[in-house]
Amino acid sequence: MADEPSLTRWSFQDFKIFYDAKFGRKKIPEKQNGESAADKSVPNGSSSSSASSNGNGHVKNTSDMAIYEQYRNQDRSTNHSNGVLSDGIDAKPQKSLLPAFDSAETRALAEGLCRDIVRGNPDVKWESIKGLENAKRLLKEAVVMPIKYPKYFTGLLSPWKGILLFGPPGTGKTMLAKAVATECKTTFFNISASSVVSKWRGDSEKLIKVLFELARHHAPSTIFIDEIDAIISQRGEGRTEHEASRRLKTELLIQMDGLMRTEELVFVLAATNLPWELDGAMLRRLEKRILVPLPESEARRAMFEELLPSQPDEIELPYNLLVERTEGYSGSDIRLLCKEAAMQPLRRLMALLEDREEIVPEDELPKVGPITPEDIKTALRNTRPSAHLHAHRYEKFNADYGSQILQ
Repeated sequence: MADEPSLTRWSFQDFKIFYDAKFGRKKIPEKQNGESAADKSVPNGSSSSSASSNGNGHVKNTSDMAIYEQYRNQDRSTNHSNGVLSDGIDAKPQKSLLPAFDSAETRALAEGLCRDIVRGNPDVKWESIKGLENAKRLLKEAVVMPIKYPKYFTGLLSPWKGILLFGPPGTGKTMLAKAVATECKTTFFNISASSVVSKWRGDSEKLIKVLFELARHHAPSTIFIDEIDAIISQRGEGRTEHEASRRLKTELLIQMDGLMRTEELVFVLAATNLPWELDGAMLRRLEKRILVPLPESEARRAMFEELLPSQPDEIELPYNLLVERTEGYSGSDIRLLCKEAAMQPLRRLMALLEDREEIVPEDELPKVGPITPEDIKTALRNTRPSAHLHAHRYEKFNADYGSQILQ
């Protein structure tokens, strides 16, 4: 009996402490007399929540330890023990990464979703988004103001929990979502279809449930679902929809309905280029529907002046021509146009460098010449808009379902 392994000497209490710590049901007890209760229960003295033995005496880190370390290292400048930042500004103490889950399976799903939490500041200001004044005003009253001044948003004026940003591609819907996260300083969940769709049966709807539990744990928080039409399009068309897809959509609708009946500041911010393909039940839950249109002439001029600034000793660029010729261009199209114009002087320089047989040293490379009005005209001939194909459909959808605002 003396040669039997130490496992035979474990008591029932040791087993209970070991498995509670492993599955996250309870925290590991504090160390007493230099040794914790979890250290007593695990051979070789290795902690059960951060390492596991492979039978050969070697200890390997588990996945939750890697996520925990990643979470701890994201904000090294913050002193969480006294809630003070490195520059002396008071800060709220950091919440635990995961709430207490009942099973190891649910905890594993939550760890995967934690990789989609953007805890850092996206650093997108309202001023960096040119135009879209109505969309910014509606977002401020729907999300920003309820978080800053919750006293006013009670009862009938309770904040909208579901916001839909729709419009042509490349108009700045994702930038608006990042600006909301920057302005509100909320926990930002950047979710796509790959985050909540699993090949295992039943895991997709579990991921949706765990996502909303995490959002409540880290409240105030914003769940940003990009291209939501890929997740919850219209149900039951032609009876060709798979059962797993129906279960996923039903769980998302149930969780969205639960948000509207609680006082927790958890917002669902969705974006889509195809709003007419969304299910009607989801449109009802996305109470605030905001059109993000193509940029108007003033916004286009501001974009050109920022991307192609005129230098004092150079010829002024024809901004009026650019604004006139780019009707129907999105913000993404305008950026591509400016890039094409900036490439013209570089192409002239590359043609000269290609004629040389030897490679020119980096410190002897000539400077790239300025952009000329002729380069602007060449770029206009070589660039076409890509976002104006269904502009009339967005206007019709906005007239039927969108949120209007008085000037």
